[in-house]
Amino acid sequence: MSVVPGPRRGRGGEPGQRTCEWSSRLECTSSARDCPPRAVQALCPEPGAPAARAMAAADSTSATLRHRDLCSRGIRLAGKMRSDVVDLLDTYVEQQGLDASANVAAVEGVPLAAVERWDEQTGTQRLLENLAAYRAFRALLAQMLEEQQEQLGEADATLGRALAAVLLQVSAFTYHLEELLRLENRGPPSEEAAVLPVPPQLSLFERKLRGLGVLRELAQWAVRSVRDLRQLAKPSPGSSTAANPAESP
Repeated sequence: MSVVPGPRRGRGGEPGQRTCEWSSRLECTSSARDCPPRAVQALCPEPGAPAARAMAAADSTSATLRHRDLCSRGIRLAGKMRSDVVDLLDTYVEQQGLDASANVAAVEGVPLAAVERWDEQTGTQRLLENLAAYRAFRALLAQMLEEQQEQLGEADATLGRALAAVLLQVSAFTYHLEELLRLENRGPPSEEAAVLPVPPQLSLFERKLRGLGVLRELAQWAVRSVRDLRQLAKPSPGSSTAANPAESP
């Protein structure tokens, strides 16, 4: 008489069940071959997968916090810059003998701070427009400072120091914007476009008006930059981390 073998029993004792066996090192034994592929994947995860996911999550959190920190510091920089530019405007008008309400044409090479459909812009668009503007301001202020020194020498040190201080703030803010672009995995564009041509044969009065226009537009850009950075600091949809409240300028 032949003996028919009974059904295989798993470790739980129920017939027909197949389970994976684990060694003391939490690795699947050779009997895992009998398990369905999905069961093997669930019971025997790929080594290092949880750690890799944890590291990726930590990197993402770190980048988010870095981004918000840069935005917060940028808001403070732009607010301080606007305050100093407003003071510089008063000094400039007084020292140059200009009328504070004088009409000034738009300065060539400087993007206007006013923009249509501001709320529809992407974060990258905001950063790129800000960067283009402040690179232009950096070149224009350096030109103004040089002209001021040539015209008055050391006779008007107050205005020269104020111009130099604002120029330093514009340079620092430009670098800040470049850092934000790098954090978005997008390097800042080439700076060739920020090189401004020498104005053709402007009279002394025309240069004074041009300087007034530069400072007025810079003050407007400082206001817009605060708005742009506040918008960038907001958490993205689905983010569980609340953004830090932005400081007022």
